[in-house]
Amino acid sequence: MMKPRNLLIFGIALLFGLVAVFTLMGTTKPYTFQGSLIDPPVEAPKFELSDVNGQRFQLSELDGQVVIMFFGYTSCPDVCPVTLTDFLRIRSKLGYQAEKVSFVFVTVDPERDTPERMNKYLTNFDPAIIGLTGERAELESVWSSYGVYEAKVDGGSDDYYLVDHSSRIYVIDADGNLRLTYLFGTENQVIIEDVRHLVSRQ
Repeated sequence: MMKPRNLLIFGIALLFGLVAVFTLMGTTKPYTFQGSLIDPPVEAPKFELSDVNGQRFQLSELDGQVVIMFFGYTSCPDVCPVTLTDFLRIRSKLGYQAEKVSFVFVTVDPERDTPERMNKYLTNFDPAIIGLTGERAELESVWSSYGVYEAKVDGGSDDYYLVDHSSRIYVIDADGNLRLTYLFGTENQVIIEDVRHLVSRQ
């Protein structure tokens, strides 16, 4: 039979053990993503386009990085500059984790968005953003694979027009899987927290 003193010590040890277990359970609570979660994740469609230097660029080159991607165009008067400004803020607030995150901007206006024009435009925001363009036929394939909508809005001339386009932000994880999307206007902090979690799992 266990002595009272030993029984007391055993009881205290058991109590501390239970507290430790429940504390550990609380700290390992699964993370809840705030964006539109793609579950189960699906492999992000691969593609090859031209970067701002006119060199061919494959999305697979970013494997191992978390990728934040947006489809827009350099003549966009509102949604695109706002989103690219958000990219700059997100990258800044990620701090050292930004080294494991790539930002990609794919055009929906290949007739005007040459590599040179894309380069000049993105430099005004953040030269670290990867700008991609190409021939309409190859871009149409990319748009289709990501469910991107685009349509020219007549502006009165061949050179002056707007492009109506979808405005979702896409997030691809380090394993090359499409994981999250965000509506235009989503708070930066929401995206930052989700991306930080993805980076921490690399």
